[in-house]
Amino acid sequence: MPEIILFIALSVPILYVSRHSLTERQSHGFYRFFAWEFILALFVLNYPQWFWEPFAFHQLISWVLLGLSIYLVSAGFWLLKMSGRSSNRAEQPANLAFENTTSLLTNGIYRQIRHPMYSSLLFLNWAIFLKNISLLAFALALVASAFLVLTARKEEKENIQYFGAAYAIYMKHSKMFIPYIL
Repeated sequence: MPEIILFIALSVPILYVSRHSLTERQSHGFYRFFAWEFILALFVLNYPQWFWEPFAFHQLISWVLLGLSIYLVSAGFWLLKMSGRSSNRAEQPANLAFENTTSLLTNGIYRQIRHPMYSSLLFLNWAIFLKNISLLAFALALVASAFLVLTARKEEKENIQYFGAAYAIYMKHSKMFIPYIL
């Protein structure tokens, strides 16, 4: 019962942030909402074991993934804020303010990967899974990962629409989530 209350309490801010996206099924934010919710469900399931056996191999891998997650979200957000030149784009009213960039970022972390913040969520997702490996946790992590891929693909369509051929060329020279791999 406390887990359900925790899940609901933590879902409220996610619902608030996603309120516009949820009315726009064609926006990437619609899919991102579900990725966030499945990651939250995974967190609520595994948080009691967060610090159990902190030096076990799976826990060490989890800590590394958590560190990567923090780095990626920080680097991606910072570059968006500093170089993205946010503006109110009429064609993307459901986006969060910092997402509406008018400048295609291809420097810093964006040189290697197109979606560092979704990559961050992907690493966070699997780091949480490793805290307490179970079949249910695996299923939640898989579904969250699928929603993150859907989110990124939808956002790429939006970016091609806005930035045109420049974004399509950028896609050929960068990976979606993990440099040199994926």
